[in-house]
Amino acid sequence: MNPYDFYRQYKPFYLDRYSRVQENDSLIKDIQKAINGEYSAIACYETLAKLAPTVEEKDRIREIRNDEMRHLKAFDDIYTNITGVSHTPQLQEGCPASYKRGLESAIKDEQETVDLYLEIADGAKDTYIKEAFRRAAADEQNHAVWFLYFFMKNQGSWRRERQMNYGAIGALDATSLTVPQMLVYAMQDEYLAQARYDRIIQNFGNVQTFIRIKEAELRHISALQTLFQRYGMPLPEDNSQAYTSTPDSIKSAYAAGVQGEIDNIAMYNKFLTYNLRQDVRVVFTQLRNASQNHLTAFERGLAR
Repeated sequence: MNPYDFYRQYKPFYLDRYSRVQENDSLIKDIQKAINGEYSAIACYETLAKLAPTVEEKDRIREIRNDEMRHLKAFDDIYTNITGVSHTPQLQEGCPASYKRGLESAIKDEQETVDLYLEIADGAKDTYIKEAFRRAAADEQNHAVWFLYFFMKNQGSWRRERQMNYGAIGALDATSLTVPQMLVYAMQDEYLAQARYDRIIQNFGNVQTFIRIKEAELRHISALQTLFQRYGMPLPEDNSQAYTSTPDSIKSAYAAGVQGEIDNIAMYNKFLTYNLRQDVRVVFTQLRNASQNHLTAFERGLAR
């Protein structure tokens, strides 16, 4: 039975006797802190569920969010019966904008919450309050285990973002290159840029620098598509989502843009050291020069 069900079952007895139970100010403040924490978790876990890469993870995070909603209701009922008024919850902090940072934050918060709830249970005089917070602490420990599982499960894909043979990183790591390989690496890197900007715009809104450069990158893709068609090559599959993550702040977003353009420029400079057909050389040169302009724009944004 969860704490709220327990409360509903024993509510008449609880209310009749509670006027005889005196709780200290410290406990009341701790319960306020618990309510604020649950309120913040409810908000952040909805965001985290949207960022989750699989249906399994989305569904489990939303189940955890439902647990937090039950806790919030139970704690607010306790607070109201102690003080005679309902506590207006306050968001404690902002939610991380990337799935990785969100999981890291959730693991830390859940473990700290376990400690808080056990302290509240130990300090409470009333049996119902002790039981409610002990049950909630057990839930929070279970949540921490799930978040840790998802973090460990996704570590491989986060490492692949910089380590796999994909896009500019793959091209720069290659010991030799053919023109078809160059075209594939170039298109992959343009896919990466689109995926990166889509996530940034989704999380931080219509930041004009990213909107303008995203539109320019679409022209880069179109120029490369012309070469693929001319030489009878199939377009590579767009797997860029597996190699991108969401920056946790707008400053980090600009920093990611800077690094992406540095890698992109280095890739095209490497390509241009090879003996290329004129049409390929022209496209690579144009894309390299455009990326230099993008780099300048991102550096200005990072400096602000």
